[in-house]
Amino acid sequence: MGESTAPVASWTIFTLDHQKGETSVNFARRRFALSAAVALAVGNLVIAAPAQAQSRFPERPVHLVIPFPPGGTSDISGRILADALAKELGQTVVVENRGGAGGSIGARHVAEAKPDGYTLLLGTSSTNGTNSAVYKNLPYDAVKGFTAITRIIEVPGVIAVNSKFPAKTYADFAKLVGSAPGKYSYASSGNGGANNMAMEYYKSLSGHRIVHIPYRGTGPALTDVIGGQVEMIYDTVASSWAHIKAGRLIPVVVAAPDRLKDLPDVPTMAEVGLPKANSGFWNGVLAPAGLPADVLATIHGAIKRALQRPEVIQKYAEVGALVVIDEPPVFAKVIADDVEKWKAVAASANISLD
Repeated sequence: MGESTAPVASWTIFTLDHQKGETSVNFARRRFALSAAVALAVGNLVIAAPAQAQSRFPERPVHLVIPFPPGGTSDISGRILADALAKELGQTVVVENRGGAGGSIGARHVAEAKPDGYTLLLGTSSTNGTNSAVYKNLPYDAVKGFTAITRIIEVPGVIAVNSKFPAKTYADFAKLVGSAPGKYSYASSGNGGANNMAMEYYKSLSGHRIVHIPYRGTGPALTDVIGGQVEMIYDTVASSWAHIKAGRLIPVVVAAPDRLKDLPDVPTMAEVGLPKANSGFWNGVLAPAGLPADVLATIHGAIKRALQRPEVIQKYAEVGALVVIDEPPVFAKVIADDVEKWKAVAASANISLD
């Protein structure tokens, strides 16, 4: 409307002035009116341009940075999302693996990127949780350095013992471990790792004294637990599932909102009186801090629709993950609360990686 109305008005002024024989006086006025009208029209175009550009987001491929090497749980999780998100956005979503330093390299890359929605992070309970507790010189702020969009999945955790362990239920496990402080040990994928931190949190809540035996990765840790060299492990159900199904590991308690369909006889942390330990390991999507509200709304809406697709829910179920959809403020609080929780755990257990 601004483009067409103003020039017509200026030409109307010119016609009326010409009919009055006032050409010499009003020519300057007409020229001024026309110039002003054109300037106004151009100004309207300039002002409208940014809004129109934002409304067309995304105009080019979106990059989803996965801060771990290909093949792991987070990589699989991110690729499932990327495929569905591309369909919802109508634009290519490029998966970019930037592993190293416990996910810190990829997370830092996103934190330092332009907050325009074209660079996103597949964040985890490590990159935006435990890392803040165990790395004193973390090169990004897990809370202030990002715009939280939503968690996408939660992977239930499990405390599992080897088949030779005398306790096969949580009640017997708690009684046995509680009666012999420091006698039993647990394996982890390494100092400061997510399962190390989760088990230390469990210990702080339950009062159980269990010795930590760190390994270089979950694979070697599982091997020694199954072989009987170490009594137990805190792991994801997805990672341990094949061994649980084969009877090589016995699950005694799970960290999940409800009992798992495939483990109906195994209680949750909440059921055994430890509701604070009832959360599993999460993956979520974050953008650099300062993401415009309209772009945030577009991305959040697209992810929400992607996660509601039946085939996406099924794909996540196949890798032992539960779909989670948060509103951005809820996810932001999850991150802030996790960082404080893990800092307290690290201080109590004297865990530091630098």
